[in-house]
Amino acid sequence: MVFLPPSMPRALTAAAAFAALLGVSGCAQQLSVENADVPAWKATAMPSASGIVAEDSGRILNARPVDHTENVPAGRYTLTLVCDGGGKAFLAVRSGGKQLVDLGAACYGTPETTKITLADSGPLELSASSVDAPTLYAYQLTPAG
Repeated sequence: MVFLPPSMPRALTAAAAFAALLGVSGCAQQLSVENADVPAWKATAMPSASGIVAEDSGRILNARPVDHTENVPAGRYTLTLVCDGGGKAFLAVRSGGKQLVDLGAACYGTPETTKITLADSGPLELSASSVDAPTLYAYQLTPAG
């Protein structure tokens, strides 16, 4: 049988608790949306693409959507959305008064894509939103290959 000094179990318990706290804090680090450098984040989070027809990025700090309008020629496109900060973000796309798509992405830096077809040239209304604000978001519209 091994005998330990009375202070040894307390020291071991404190060391184990400290190690567990370090492990949890290392995994739980979250992006500070309010202080993030949006262009730098977008450069690493959004896949590079050529021929970008429309794009935007920024912060969603509350439940209000961030709206953007672009004039886009008719054609087939790939829409990519990425967000970060936790939760989920959505990008609603309308053209000619009709809802085309509502793309959602989990806000952990993984891009989501969908294909859209625009029958007519004209304004494309894009609205980024999240009920899990604050989040960072970025989207881009590129010709479908």
